[in-house]
Amino acid sequence: MGNQSSRISDLLLRALDNLSQENLKKFKDKLSYSDFERKGTIPRGRLENADRIDTKNLLMEFYGGEAAVDVTIEVFTQIDLRDSAAKLREEREKEFHQSQNPSELSAKGYKKKYKEDIKKKYKLIKDMNSRFGDNVILNRRYTNLTIVDRPRQAKEREHEIMAVGWRHAEIMTERASSAMTLATLYKPDKDGQTPQVVVLLGAAGIGKTMTARKIMYDWAAGELYKKKFDYVFYINCRQMNLLNEQGSVADMIFKNWRNTNAPVNHILVKPEKLMFIIDGFDELRFSFDQPKDNLCTDPWEKKSMEIILSSLFRRTVVPESYLMITTRPAALEKLGQCLECSRYAEILGFSEAEREEYFHKFFENEREARQALRSVKANEILFTMCFVPFVCWIICTVLKQELEKGENLTQTSKTVTGVYMLYLSSLVKPLGNNTKQHLHGNLRGLCSLAADGIWKQKILFEEEEIKKFGLDQENSLPLFLNENIFQKETDCECLYSFIHLSFQEFFAAMSYVLEEDETTTASGIPKKDVKTLLENYGNSKNYLMLTVRFLFGLLNEERMKDLQKKIGCKFSPKIKADLLKWVQVNQQTDLTLPRVHEGIYQSYQLELFHCVYEMYEEDFAVNALAHFTELKLNHNKFTQMDQRALSFCVKHCRSLESLCMYDCTFSLEDHEEELPRRQKWLHQKNHQDKPKHSPIYLVCQALKDPNCKLKKLELKACKLSAACCGELSSALSNNQLLTDLDLSDNQLGAMGMQLLCEGLKQPNCKLQRLVLRCCDLTGSCCGDLSTVLSTSQSLTELDLSYNFSLGDVGVQLLCEGLKHPNCKLQILGMEWCRLSAACCGFLSSALGTSQALAELNLWGTKLGDSGLQLLCEGLRHPNCKLQKILLGSCSLTAACCGDLSTILSTSQSLTVLELADNKLGDSGAQLLCEGLKHPDCKLQKLMLGYCDLTVACCGDLSSVLSTSQTLTELGVKWNNLGDSGVQLLCEGLKHTNCKLQKLQLSGCHFTAACCGDLASALSTNQTLTELILGEKTMDNSGVKQLCEGLKHPNCKLQKLGLSSVNVNEETERELDAVKKRKPDMVIRIWKDW
Repeated sequence: MGNQSSRISDLLLRALDNLSQENLKKFKDKLSYSDFERKGTIPRGRLENADRIDTKNLLMEFYGGEAAVDVTIEVFTQIDLRDSAAKLREEREKEFHQSQNPSELSAKGYKKKYKEDIKKKYKLIKDMNSRFGDNVILNRRYTNLTIVDRPRQAKEREHEIMAVGWRHAEIMTERASSAMTLATLYKPDKDGQTPQVVVLLGAAGIGKTMTARKIMYDWAAGELYKKKFDYVFYINCRQMNLLNEQGSVADMIFKNWRNTNAPVNHILVKPEKLMFIIDGFDELRFSFDQPKDNLCTDPWEKKSMEIILSSLFRRTVVPESYLMITTRPAALEKLGQCLECSRYAEILGFSEAEREEYFHKFFENEREARQALRSVKANEILFTMCFVPFVCWIICTVLKQELEKGENLTQTSKTVTGVYMLYLSSLVKPLGNNTKQHLHGNLRGLCSLAADGIWKQKILFEEEEIKKFGLDQENSLPLFLNENIFQKETDCECLYSFIHLSFQEFFAAMSYVLEEDETTTASGIPKKDVKTLLENYGNSKNYLMLTVRFLFGLLNEERMKDLQKKIGCKFSPKIKADLLKWVQVNQQTDLTLPRVHEGIYQSYQLELFHCVYEMYEEDFAVNALAHFTELKLNHNKFTQMDQRALSFCVKHCRSLESLCMYDCTFSLEDHEEELPRRQKWLHQKNHQDKPKHSPIYLVCQALKDPNCKLKKLELKACKLSAACCGELSSALSNNQLLTDLDLSDNQLGAMGMQLLCEGLKQPNCKLQRLVLRCCDLTGSCCGDLSTVLSTSQSLTELDLSYNFSLGDVGVQLLCEGLKHPNCKLQILGMEWCRLSAACCGFLSSALGTSQALAELNLWGTKLGDSGLQLLCEGLRHPNCKLQKILLGSCSLTAACCGDLSTILSTSQSLTVLELADNKLGDSGAQLLCEGLKHPDCKLQKLMLGYCDLTVACCGDLSSVLSTSQTLTELGVKWNNLGDSGVQLLCEGLKHTNCKLQKLQLSGCHFTAACCGDLASALSTNQTLTELILGEKTMDNSGVKQLCEGLKHPNCKLQKLGLSSVNVNEETERELDAVKKRKPDMVIRIWKDW
């Protein structure tokens, strides 16, 4: 044992001696914070000054002999010293595995040979564009993917291709905590259970097959699952579909083996050391509802492939083995019927860093890679689509072709259709004249095949179908196979498919725009009817979505002419009229996009915007969107693609006047990433005090467009930042139609307000209403707002409610603006702003000076009686023009009611007084009534809910009702008036001088005993139109009495509110009788009063 320890020590020391000083430093750094073998980390202090011998000793002391070698190899791999890792691995094999018995040596020899064969087989991948080389080394092109341990929900999987393109940014951010690697797929879960079956989900083109190939290669290279699996076998589901003969699990193992003498018996002795990778479950055309008796248990038993695979899935054969199954999410339900899965993992695609890495690997030339990245990042749609590895390859391919031609990448097409058309034309261009003669017929056949497959939801095609659509002629297949527009599978002689579903959808769309040509139409090709396509779109569960979008994109006039010139086929714009009509019919004038599962939605109406954007023609957009007047977007997460489409369409909706967004978020690309690292650091240093690029940049671009007719914009609870205010400020100074802006529930802060006010002060700004409720504003913001009040010629309403830190200083600053002779503000809201009595002096001065202020909301500001007394000084001023004041929940008592009574008897403008939720009591109400009865009182609306009133003040209120010539609305809800109090009020209601129109009595503790009086009042009063009762203590007999008054011909009531407690079957019949006699009457019954 000691001898082995000594040999391991020598082995490690040789490996460390071969490291440069810099690499040794990296090795120790990685070792100090990485938890290998679940033993924690070697303390950094012990490693910091350790030389090579010390480091070797620490490794052996901490991990033990053999494990120390494993850890060293792992660290070498992680710091990219793969040659050193391979050398150490090889030396260990030589050192410790030469004394095995012959049978073990033979088995190890077979395993070693198998791994070598697998490495050769999977080392190279065929580049999908042969013009750039037939083969690429896997590790030079493969880029890690973001994998999470929970599949998305059904709604999110509804249309795989589109979903991955648009939604990955926010999904990755939300679920980054659950990210995993290939190495951890078979690690124990939180309960200590190791999964035996892993299902790897992913949409088309997301990298499932490439990941499967990478697993095969890394296992064979000893870099993945080295100790866990002795053998890993790859099963291609496309190939399985074509195997008609019977086979066995043993046959599957043989098929993976180049050598026919594979030791299958020896392999099957340890089934727990085997893994089968089953790639492409969604492509299997088998039925898996096999009776259990049909399944096999013997790995040598020959059955149909359908039964063999079912037996593997249902774990009746080699049940101890491990499975990895790749599939599209659409097949998950089918898979669940035949398999109990231990772990689901989902490939989300490339993160931003992984996309950049892929670009650098693809282009190899650093300058070209940066240039291509800049171009794509400038076009948010393309950069977003690069989340999908296949689309990332398409875009890189097109950009490389453009660079080779010396083209300017900034002119690359703005839309996805444009990029696909550019790719198609680049393939056609190098063809000779003889080949081009066949192109027209081939293209029609290809398009018809694609359309036929889309309608049948089919992605795999047999040779008969290729012949049916005339694609079996000379020069037909090579054009698209070699160039990978249309691919012949190397493993399956008779199976054909488009390399990606999106290409099938692209060609399917093209089938509707290619002009009919009787000489080239193949027999059996279905007649094209775009109306049928559009009619089925709404019920298609999204499988027609991308086809329809491509259809719009192909009909762009400029693109049509360009492609027509390059490939020589004629395109017909005839169906453009059908598309125009379809958009017009399917839109609503009041368009609301609802929230769907987990906030991720697939809006039919927003998809219309994407279609219109894809065509990218101004005249078409203006005509198509002519009837939109209001757009509401709630609880949505907008990617850059969504914003592009929305911005384009808002510019061209010439009737759109209102855009309201609530609880929406806007993804933002970091444009600093385009800078080299040093320049990026300098940029951040020099701009640290300035807000970054705004997430609503695209929306604001639409606002600045001279054709934009928007008058109202709401961006409530949209997580807007100070940077957004800069963009909005610029829009406000350019847009002369926008009059209403609501930015409530956004943390704008002082910097945001400062930027916003710059726009508000501009002479071109015509904003009339600005709502900034709950925007984290402080007193320092009010200086800028005050300047706006003194300069703006249009702003008439400002709501600053729920900004708890405005303070008295903030109010003082605001009042300076209010007192300015140029101030036009009429409505000021400061509800729940936590002000003190001290600020009332400033407000009082403003009330006595302002010639415009007509409404002041101070609800919840806790001013107290002393504050109100100061306020009344301004209210009494002859210059005060205030018409409405809201003082609910202001900690007022009866002590202030004398001052208020004086105001009521003298003010020539005050018409609305809100005093709810103050402890005024009966004495306070009685004082108020003195002012209300004064002949000079102009008050029309008085609200006294929750004011501790009783029957004692109801006589005074009744007297007010019989004398006031202006009071039309009275609210006394949730006061303990009782039956006697209501009866007294009814006396006033029945008086011929009573002008009251609305009365609120909810929660006033009355019973059926006073309902006769209410009924009498209803049959007498000639002005009362609205009565809200909703009293739980009023039983059904009370409702019956009320109905007598309601049915009286003199009753003028139009709206009645009741509690559901008051209504049973009998009273419901009574109320129905009232409705029958007076059909215009509205009777509302609330369940939870």
